[in-house]
Amino acid sequence: QVQLVESGGGLVQAGGSLRLSCAVSASIFRLYGVGWYRQAPGKQRELVAAASSGGLTNYADSVKGRFTISRDNAKKTVTLQMNSLKPEDTAVYYCNANIGRDDYWGQGTRVTVSS
Repeated sequence: QVQLVESGGGLVQAGGSLRLSCAVSASIFRLYGVGWYRQAPGKQRELVAAASSGGLTNYADSVKGRFTISRDNAKKTVTLQMNSLKPEDTAVYYCNANIGRDDYWGQGTRVTVSS
């Protein structure tokens, strides 16, 4: 059983920044791929950023240059630094960890960006 707990969401003005954090209880966290997804009302959940166990990262085109995903294997945490936020970034953000056929999700944290 792996549990994920997210924090850091909130209300911010356009152009501002937020840092989301995710604590993962996996016993061998370094072997898991991790990622951040988001879902806006009426839309499908989409991948925002991901980091492999080997440290490779990838981003949705819409956030490249603005968001940065990082992982701390010692602390078993995943972070998403979000800069230059736009109203279209408004969504519930979910942390994900996966290994093999196993896929785990956090409860989500809401991000609202006002203009």
